[in-house]
Amino acid sequence: MDNAFMGNILRVNLTTGEILAEELRWDWVDHFIGGAGLATRYLYDELPQGADPLGAENPLIFMTGPLTGTASASASRYSVVAKSPQTGIWGQANSGGSFGPELKRSGYDGIIFSGISPYPVYLQIIDGTAELHDAQPLWGKTVPETEEIIQEAAPQKVTIASIGPAGENLVRYAAIMNNKHRAAGRCGLGAVMGSKKLKAIACAGKQPIRLADERAFREIARHQVELVNESILKVGFDAFGTNMLSDMVNVRGGYPTMNWQRGDFEQIDEVNAQALTDKVFVEGVSCFACPIACGRGTEIKTGKWRGNKGEGPEYETTNTLGAMCGIADMEAITMANYKCNEYGLDTISTGSTIAFAMECYQRGALNLEQTGGLALNFGDADLMVEMVEMIALREGVGDLLAEGTRVMAERIGEGIDHYAMQVKGLELPSYDPRAAKITGLGYVTANRGGDHMTGYIQGPTFLDAPFLIVEESSIRDPFTANPEEAQVLIDMEDALTVFDAIGGCKFMGILLTAEDIVGLISSATGWDFSVADFRLSGERIYNLARVLSAREGVSRSADILPARLTQDPLPAGPAEGMLIESETLEELKDAYYEKRDWDPVLGIPSANKLRQLALDDLIIDVWSSAEQQSL
Repeated sequence: MDNAFMGNILRVNLTTGEILAEELRWDWVDHFIGGAGLATRYLYDELPQGADPLGAENPLIFMTGPLTGTASASASRYSVVAKSPQTGIWGQANSGGSFGPELKRSGYDGIIFSGISPYPVYLQIIDGTAELHDAQPLWGKTVPETEEIIQEAAPQKVTIASIGPAGENLVRYAAIMNNKHRAAGRCGLGAVMGSKKLKAIACAGKQPIRLADERAFREIARHQVELVNESILKVGFDAFGTNMLSDMVNVRGGYPTMNWQRGDFEQIDEVNAQALTDKVFVEGVSCFACPIACGRGTEIKTGKWRGNKGEGPEYETTNTLGAMCGIADMEAITMANYKCNEYGLDTISTGSTIAFAMECYQRGALNLEQTGGLALNFGDADLMVEMVEMIALREGVGDLLAEGTRVMAERIGEGIDHYAMQVKGLELPSYDPRAAKITGLGYVTANRGGDHMTGYIQGPTFLDAPFLIVEESSIRDPFTANPEEAQVLIDMEDALTVFDAIGGCKFMGILLTAEDIVGLISSATGWDFSVADFRLSGERIYNLARVLSAREGVSRSADILPARLTQDPLPAGPAEGMLIESETLEELKDAYYEKRDWDPVLGIPSANKLRQLALDDLIIDVWSSAEQQSL
């Protein structure tokens, strides 16, 4: 099949053990491409409204894109989609490494898991042959242990995606890990995997990925790599990884510190990119087919954790397990990062939840009796590292923290939700919108909850990085909320949504134009695919995900920020006195909904917009759900 697709998906009924291959829905491929886009269309049709995220009715879908596994720079990505146990709405996670390409070369574009296995299992796929294996001896093992045991039992070298004890114990923000250190981290889809008693997926194969015009594709890809190799982005990421952002964000006053009590960290020199390089860095690490080594191969070289090795921490991890917890110990941050990878935890939500618990303790909302005698003090590095394991194993107060900040706030009460830094249940990443107001709009409109990678408006605001993938990405003054700039966010959301559909890395959106990506898609698939098609596809997928979440109860009233960001000005630093007032946020939302043609009261796509996007079959479904919820 000369169109960059393998042409088949694998269906695995974990309840019965039945495994079936079926042909892709090509009519859906035409509209949603692949990756997260195509997976979301399958999820929409197969997820019953109101289904338990940890129940048998919630499908767990792994999907690659047409560029996954090709020679295109950074085409390593795969997506996982399901209803999120963390947010209760559309959940999507994305990861690089080499698992996506290996899944595809094993003979399938994706896998749809349904049901719940009566006992732990793992799936092995080798050159199209799929088998379920008993994983009872693996239950309780860490991610590295699991990978080593499966590899030892496999007939050849395999690439593995798995969960650790956090997923088994249904921690709401458990991650799915691949290549030991890479995470499909957000939305708690590792817990969905754990609920299905699915420990791992092991893939290997030599199935060729056939392209429509191999020569044209390779020429475009070669030019793409040349652009990357000449870019300042490569220079920065090769030298310092994603943590090169730390100084840039801190100097603007948007570096969350002590659970967002401040936006600047006085000890930034202890945790910035140079500190990471000096203290723990060993070598750069690349994903499949990527010319940029933005990953950090690291080793703790001194102190009590000396000799531990792994990958990371990334920028977000360094902040959430560091400054957000009031910690300036790079060795402790690195060790906690290793533990998150080993146990299978999203580092953003893990660090944010620990920081929230520390503030609850600081304010007296949690006491020593509730914490099991642990003094949850900001700045206690040893405690922070210990808490990672307690969360993963649901030991002591870790059982409460395993629920995430939204559920914690509900259980603790006393108005403590003011300090729970989440949107729709998903903990916020490490950019304070009080220092760049348009990013606050990005948090509330992101389809999976408080997320930055959906539209990455943080690039133009905090980093002064233009994104060539859209026609206009500049934000004139981050401290000022300009409703007209909602269009920049919309364009970024739609464009970067396509990257999740094709299997590409979003960092390429900084360097490549829509014309560049269209050339890759067209030559790979043979489609007559234009820039207009690129933008329409992103918009269609984005609206589909919003409709799915609307069916699960999301409306305009859910598009809100934590009260701390709308009521508490930053007390010091470059953004001193700044906040994003509720009225300002509502004005930005008005502009956003109008530009998207979403209902201004309900915040869902209008019937006219759905028709324009060829989503006519969703109209009755979403609008009947909205009317029922408004009664």
